[in-house]
Amino acid sequence: MQCVTSTAFGPTELLHRLRARTTFSAVSPVTHIERVPAREGRTAPWPTWTDPAVRDAFTAQGVTAPWEHQAAAATLAREGTHVVLATGTASGKSLAYQLPAINALAEDPKATVLYLSPTKALAADQLRALRRLGLDGIRPATFDGDTPREEREWIRQHSRFLLTNPDMLHHSLLPGHGRWGVFLRRLRYVVIDECHTYRGVFGSHVAHVLRRLRRATARYGSSPTFILASATSGDPAGSASRLTGLPVTAVTEDASPSGAVTFALWEPPLLPVSSASSVSSPSSASEDLEDAPPIRRSALRETADLLTDSVIAGTRTLAFIRSRRGAEVVASLARQSLNEAVPGLGDRVAAYRGGYLREDRRAIERALLSGELLGLASTNALELGVDLAGLDAVLICGYPGTRASLWQQAGRAGRSGQEALAVLIARDDPLDTYLVHHPEAVFGRPVEATVLDPANPYVLGPQLCCAASEAPLTETDLDLFGEPAGAIVGQLVAEGVLRKRPSGWYWTHRGRPEVDLRGTGGAPVSVVEAATGRLLGTVDHGSSHAMLHPGAVHLHQGVSYVVDDLDLEDAIALVHQEEPDWTTHARDVTNLSVVNVRSYMDAGPVGLFLGEVDVTNQVVSYQRRRLRSGEVIDTRPLDLPIRELRTVAVWFTVSPQALIAAGVAPSEFPGALHAAEHAGIGLLPLIATCDRWDIGGLSTANHADTEAPTVFVYDGHPGGAGFAERAYGTAAEWLGATREAIASCVCDSGCPSCVQSPKCGNGNNPLNKHDAVKVLETVLAHLPTTGNLAPR
Repeated sequence: MQCVTSTAFGPTELLHRLRARTTFSAVSPVTHIERVPAREGRTAPWPTWTDPAVRDAFTAQGVTAPWEHQAAAATLAREGTHVVLATGTASGKSLAYQLPAINALAEDPKATVLYLSPTKALAADQLRALRRLGLDGIRPATFDGDTPREEREWIRQHSRFLLTNPDMLHHSLLPGHGRWGVFLRRLRYVVIDECHTYRGVFGSHVAHVLRRLRRATARYGSSPTFILASATSGDPAGSASRLTGLPVTAVTEDASPSGAVTFALWEPPLLPVSSASSVSSPSSASEDLEDAPPIRRSALRETADLLTDSVIAGTRTLAFIRSRRGAEVVASLARQSLNEAVPGLGDRVAAYRGGYLREDRRAIERALLSGELLGLASTNALELGVDLAGLDAVLICGYPGTRASLWQQAGRAGRSGQEALAVLIARDDPLDTYLVHHPEAVFGRPVEATVLDPANPYVLGPQLCCAASEAPLTETDLDLFGEPAGAIVGQLVAEGVLRKRPSGWYWTHRGRPEVDLRGTGGAPVSVVEAATGRLLGTVDHGSSHAMLHPGAVHLHQGVSYVVDDLDLEDAIALVHQEEPDWTTHARDVTNLSVVNVRSYMDAGPVGLFLGEVDVTNQVVSYQRRRLRSGEVIDTRPLDLPIRELRTVAVWFTVSPQALIAAGVAPSEFPGALHAAEHAGIGLLPLIATCDRWDIGGLSTANHADTEAPTVFVYDGHPGGAGFAERAYGTAAEWLGATREAIASCVCDSGCPSCVQSPKCGNGNNPLNKHDAVKVLETVLAHLPTTGNLAPR
């Protein structure tokens, strides 16, 4: 294997070297540099209640004393106070919950601890950390979908520190609580790691899984203390309380040391029109649109080149990519470039994403930790607290949707207090473009509060069914699940899924309720190589129509496959290996109808609404596009089922007369509204804890339900996820930023930086950039400019 010496470059010099490689434009790609200064650490004495053996085990790992926030959170938990520790990346949150938990196991040989993480990688990392302590009697073990069945019985009977995830708790432990009765009876602590990730519909489901856990532990006579760990977030105590249904005390003062960080905002350059068609751009199916000069260089290509140069410089670098396909593309491009520079050097770069088999994920994790890998292109699967000691730089390809995630990803570099470099590479997208030119929106604002809504009836109803299938529901249980539970139970009785008896409400079916916590719409689809029967990996059900339709190109570990058949009933996609010179882009059709209006504002010719809507969507065709130029080869029809969604939307209407008075001709209504819709979706993550893939939209010159020109933006989850409600409450701020993003873009007629969308099912047609500004100015002229609108 080719060896590369460890880098001698500091963040500033490395950034200078990366900037020097830009040859496409005389304009620097760096739009802003933020210097985050180093911070000294403050230690505290070991708590007096610490068992000497436990203290010695941590000391042997180099922890001579805890940081002040670690000691404070650990002591609160020791006293039985439910606590959330919300501090920065690499601030040592693990010790804050390990200390009281392991201490309890040392004091009571029968006590147990349950640890929940949102990803398998994080649980595996925690398992390694616990084993390194070398303490007898803890018997830590991971229990997830990758755990071999022959090991599960031993774990259930003997493990005292169980590491699992909400999905396994929901699907296995709680339905089988009778087999786990001893473990639950002895449960002292429940640790919820990276709790800020439990947001939206997923977070609302997890909130009820935790209430079911509390119900089960009470049934067996225990009342565990909850310890939560979170990235820095707005209102951590309130978010943790909504998640657990318990009063939670927050510890937020970060006393850990931190190395200096150089954080750069990077905008890929515009390509000369003459060379745009000759530049290889595998991401053109989602980022570059033909016939729209000038074309901005693909963020994926830019990230791949930066990763290549960082690895050549000997810099251990992690590149975060928004999509699974994107991670594969970046790793593949970097490997090619590295092998051209130094044969064999490409072997030191890999991709990492969900959907890989367990053995593949673990091998990559080991190679990264050992230094065998110098570069990794990963989805956000490695955003969380996995110990990645020794990383020098982080590349973030596209804004990850929230400032909390942005700082989590940036914090992956600079472990052990060394200086670090973080670079946010903007995609050709309205929000990314806005942020790299408005650094105050990135660095000058607090991180967001986590949004979840346990009262969502599309979440609460199925979760009550799960609870009833585990043990009959009682009046006391209804209090546990919140105020709407009584009404929802009544509906479930009327539907025949629950039956009222003197002792409570009973589940009426033999099998357990089928409830998907992550809202993916069903079981993951297995990707199988038809010729060999080899399982390559999985794709979530919700993405399968667009990613695994017949004819789709599927990337796996740098190898291209073409889908032969998609069997949705059996959740299997059959593929064959092929290296086509084209890529695929699915196209869909969406229809929307208004169910009811929750709240509205009458502003003369403008109306602003919040309410429930029914959305139907169908993937109807796909385009094949040339890999290098993005040229459309052809469009092929598809016959896939229609999907239906009842959710929450925000929408505004504008009278035709007001649009005409603003200078928008009736013939331009569709293009103006469509462009405003795209930009509005792109900018909503600026004020809500979502990204554009969490939300959808529709615009029309005359909607049947509103009888007016209308733009809808809706949550892409059953029952809503709180995003549309947030947009309604801050409409002036949201639409004002949208208007500015469009108006300030340098393009002539609309581009991916302002009004074109990578997820548009209509091929970004029609669009009218200039009239979209007029539409938004008309709306803003009539909405109040101060204060929030509370749904009524």
